[in-house]
Amino acid sequence: MRKTSLDKDLNKFLTLDIARRSVSSRLTAPGVAILFIVVVGLYAGLTLGISDTTLFIMIAAMLGGYMALTIGANDVANNVGPAVGARALTLVGALIIAAICETAGALLAGGDVVATISKGIIDPVAVADRNIFMWAMMAALFSSAVWVHLATWIGAPVSTTHSVVGGVMGAGVAAVGFSAVNWATMSAIVASWVISPLMGGVIAALFLAVIKINIVYQDDKIAAARKWVPLLMAVMAGAFTSYLCMKGLRKIWHPTTYEIVGISFSVLVLTYIASKPWVYYQSQGMENRNQSLRKLFHVPLIAAAALLSFAHGANDVANAVGPLAAIVHTIQFGDVSSKVHIPIWIMVLGGMGISLGLLLYGPRIIRMVGEQITKMNPMRAYCVSLSAATTVIVASALGLPVSSTHIAVGAVFGVGFFREYYTAHSKRRREYVRKKGRGGSDLWDEKLASPDELQRRKLVRRAHFTTIIAAWVITVPAAAALSASIYYLSLLIR
Repeated sequence: MRKTSLDKDLNKFLTLDIARRSVSSRLTAPGVAILFIVVVGLYAGLTLGISDTTLFIMIAAMLGGYMALTIGANDVANNVGPAVGARALTLVGALIIAAICETAGALLAGGDVVATISKGIIDPVAVADRNIFMWAMMAALFSSAVWVHLATWIGAPVSTTHSVVGGVMGAGVAAVGFSAVNWATMSAIVASWVISPLMGGVIAALFLAVIKINIVYQDDKIAAARKWVPLLMAVMAGAFTSYLCMKGLRKIWHPTTYEIVGISFSVLVLTYIASKPWVYYQSQGMENRNQSLRKLFHVPLIAAAALLSFAHGANDVANAVGPLAAIVHTIQFGDVSSKVHIPIWIMVLGGMGISLGLLLYGPRIIRMVGEQITKMNPMRAYCVSLSAATTVIVASALGLPVSSTHIAVGAVFGVGFFREYYTAHSKRRREYVRKKGRGGSDLWDEKLASPDELQRRKLVRRAHFTTIIAAWVITVPAAAALSASIYYLSLLIR
């Protein structure tokens, strides 16, 4: 039956309506982001009053809002990506939990004092001139946000702290010269490019090895889980307690080393005692297979994602808004200080901007970290989260510089590469696969045990691996080059 002219016309209108809705949905996120940036600028201008510097403050605040949005889109996603990839959290649930915890961490426990020249990489005496300092910080803020935005667009999780460091260094070099850079500090930051992912990856792989050897490849998985899962949960609770005491509660409390150790150990013991009956209850009636084990890790994994987000909000937001706080301080008090207090409105800007950026643009990096680098399940994601907290504790104890982004993504790499190695070399795993045979829930393991399949299939996508490593390597120099260029352009404006 041939279509009538009316049917054809209706189909055309339907196609146009679908196209219109598609375009409108793609424009919603940029529209909301631009509205947020404009509101931030207007609020800053009204809050600080009308003067000859009002326009400068408004532009700086808008750039600060832009920076906060990009941090939410990129950096925050690393905390919840593994939980989403493991199906312990839905994407919407992860976005809501991370947004609430990031904002709470920034406002309740974030530090109220921040170094004006990020990480001490530029000598404050060298940029004592008020105007030079403000324009340098403006260039650093803009370049950092642009670089993180670009990295998010290509799907590469990068360190926003490293972006800020590169932006400050580039602007400082352009304004004063290479002699103003503290190269010893820069060397430590460069070292963190290597130290962070390696430590995160190794620790995550070790935890995964413990789970595989002591639970997954045991004949009675449920009995093994009842023995080991409470201990793993206790280790996680103790590690996160230490992490929050050391990195996430600076505004509220400054505990001594002995207090941190005592409190963390107490939490570890109490968690172990409380979790044993919980694990026993949850495991009753479970089938003796891997799918059953994964359910036991859902609740701890959700808690880990929330705690990581809270600690990130408390620890990293201040660094992100540091250049804006420095500009506001210099305008208000007329001097260049090595450290400044962060006004509450700037912390609110940081917390809200990060949450909004996560909600608008976070899913891209969440999917990259949680699903596209390597296949996640709750046990692997649990190792990633536990590694993130443990690595920070170990590195802090050793005085090593680390990046939370590099740790989390390095842990994902570590889990994936360990699976590749274990699949290819573990005699115990091969024996287990032979016992299970084909046709059950372990058919995927059987396929992976084939020598031809091992040669063909890689459990870590090499394209994503090389893209992310390249982005990490060039983050500081790229942000520095962009910042220097922006500073030189600003000379034409002034």
